[in-house]
Amino acid sequence: MKEESIMKKMICFGFSLCPFLLLLWGCGSARTAAEKEKLAWEVREAVEGASFTFDATYVYPTSYKPLYLSPYYDVVVTPDTIKAYLPYYGRAYRAPMDPREGGFQFTSSDFTYRYAPGSHKGSWMVKMTILDLDRPVTFSFDIWENGSSRLMVNDFNRQPIWFQGDISRKAAK
Repeated sequence: MKEESIMKKMICFGFSLCPFLLLLWGCGSARTAAEKEKLAWEVREAVEGASFTFDATYVYPTSYKPLYLSPYYDVVVTPDTIKAYLPYYGRAYRAPMDPREGGFQFTSSDFTYRYAPGSHKGSWMVKMTILDLDRPVTFSFDIWENGSSRLMVNDFNRQPIWFQGDISRKAAK
């Protein structure tokens, strides 16, 4: 008898909680169509002009668990320079001589930059090959019109690594 009473209370609580959750979901901040269109235009201009900042929020190393990143990791792309400050987790086939070179921390002025429409509507693929490092490194971005992005880094001396983050038109730091 006591278990039935507890069960009835739980069911009543669940039914009373559903409308409250729907109300909160409906009142959430949603972007208007004009805001979405403006953001899509800004992202497109940033990709086409090779002028954007990728702020990494998550890292997905090969054969390791995903990790949340602090807000200090980024890649700043301008038409003439790439500044990368990203961590690396995974297997390196050749260790760097300097322990401070463990991640992807460089400034490059010799690189190729190519972009093309992505496989989905409103997305772009950007591929950058950095040519002035001691090894071949390729950054491949998948960028969506809402500003979210995924970056895959291929390094000849390391396992591939993926990053998730956001694209913005912030000025170079």
